[in-house]
Amino acid sequence: MIEHAYLVANGDQRLSANITCWPAQQEFERLLTEAFAARGCTLERAHPADSEAGHGFISSQAEGLRVLGALPPGAPVVVAEGVWQFSQQVLGGLLRHRGPVLTVANWEGEWPGLVGLLNLNASLAKAGRPFDTAWSRTFDDPWFLARLGEWLEGAPLTHDLSHVHPFVPEAVQDPAATNAAGEVLDRLRREGAVLGVLDEGCMGMYNAIIPDELLFPMNVFKERLSQAALYAETMLATEDEARTALEWLQSRGMTFHFGTDEASELTEAQVLLQLRMYHAIARMADRFGIDVIGTQYQLGLADVLPASDLAEGLLNNGERPDVVGDDGAVIRPGEPVVHFNEADECAGLDALLTNRLHTLLDQPVETTLHDVRWGDLDASGTTEQFVWVFEISGPSPAAHHVDGYAGTDSMRQPPLYFRLGGGTVRGIGRPGEIVWSRIFVEDGRLHMDLGRASVVDLPREETERRWRATTPEWPIMHAVLHGVSRDQFMARHRSNHIQVAYGTDAAGADRALAAKALLAQRLGMEVSVCGAAPDGSPLL
Repeated sequence: MIEHAYLVANGDQRLSANITCWPAQQEFERLLTEAFAARGCTLERAHPADSEAGHGFISSQAEGLRVLGALPPGAPVVVAEGVWQFSQQVLGGLLRHRGPVLTVANWEGEWPGLVGLLNLNASLAKAGRPFDTAWSRTFDDPWFLARLGEWLEGAPLTHDLSHVHPFVPEAVQDPAATNAAGEVLDRLRREGAVLGVLDEGCMGMYNAIIPDELLFPMNVFKERLSQAALYAETMLATEDEARTALEWLQSRGMTFHFGTDEASELTEAQVLLQLRMYHAIARMADRFGIDVIGTQYQLGLADVLPASDLAEGLLNNGERPDVVGDDGAVIRPGEPVVHFNEADECAGLDALLTNRLHTLLDQPVETTLHDVRWGDLDASGTTEQFVWVFEISGPSPAAHHVDGYAGTDSMRQPPLYFRLGGGTVRGIGRPGEIVWSRIFVEDGRLHMDLGRASVVDLPREETERRWRATTPEWPIMHAVLHGVSRDQFMARHRSNHIQVAYGTDAAGADRALAAKALLAQRLGMEVSVCGAAPDGSPLL
């Protein structure tokens, strides 16, 4: 029986985020400590809750190594995730530590502890470090208490993973899906593909880096670029080009909520810089022959430019303002310049495969990653199913939103993350059928999990409630996963991100899923089909 354990609180590297989120983390730790005490275990903080910085988070990798290195070698460690966190700050210390590790998140949307938990779990899994995990809203519910009891008794936590099924290629009986997978595979073998990444490794997301040797057999190769080069290219793009793009967006009904205070409001100057960045990324992708490109987003670039969100969302949309390349021709007219957010290479590889398959299958080509931000039952009573909040500030394309550009607006990024501002590409995910997926690295291999979901239409009041509970400036998608419960998904998913793409209808989404599973398997990935079809029948 574990009678004493050490609590570790990992946070952001940005002081503003750590200070703002600290009160919520304190309340979370209070509930968690009381739950442990009720089971006869003392939960002791491994580092001070009061510091000169004004918060009690670990905020650097060096600090994490010191904190965890000072613990008794076999001591149990509880990593309390109440906010977004940089996994690298504790990953090294946890890899060196020899005691049992439990990661725990609070079920709250405001500061994304769930996102932090999933990222850390995926990073630990990629590194091969055993851990247990749990989550709760109140920390007195039977589900959490049962797992806490197991962990304190020294038993590995058990989770229901009955929704995960190994993919059987023979199950694909659709000739169109088979042919599309074959054509994409043949093209990769014939031409190869270039995955461009602007400064690899973002916000401690070790799980989001694919080792080159796992890409080589697929004939996919990285083009490593610097965000310093992107800054220089942005400065070369002209304000006239940016203003033309802004007028193009406004003519299609996109709304920009402009103000005058740069510190707290969205200004036209910020948006014009973002649109110059949009031109710059497209030109760099074109110049280097890049098939899919990703920016590091929140770090480095955000210190010298407004947020890249507007650029990212426009790049991922087929209909977008023209960008003229070095040769004077419009770059990929009528097509996305496929972009992946936060330099997440797993999402980038997925987006490349998705775009090519959907093009051949006459399915919508726009794709994006989202954060698995939060989820809740529908308070409006529109559906009895559990509805996830998928939310990302960056690459959501207008084609994914109700009414396209006319249903899309742009709000200033929260100042705690983006000192220099910049606008988002905000909208509500349109109702429809989607394929969700995630590529991840575990046991030295590439894996893909994928399944089916529906984006549901909720009343505006319920949408606003969910926005208020998370980040109202960001685009939102109301997703119902088929055949996968909340806790099953949390126990299995190996990322803070999830890739989504629409089908024209249920049959189109089913065909796209079958083609993607088959292509991934032929590329050497270990593929798992998760959940069921919308009617409850087997997916494949």
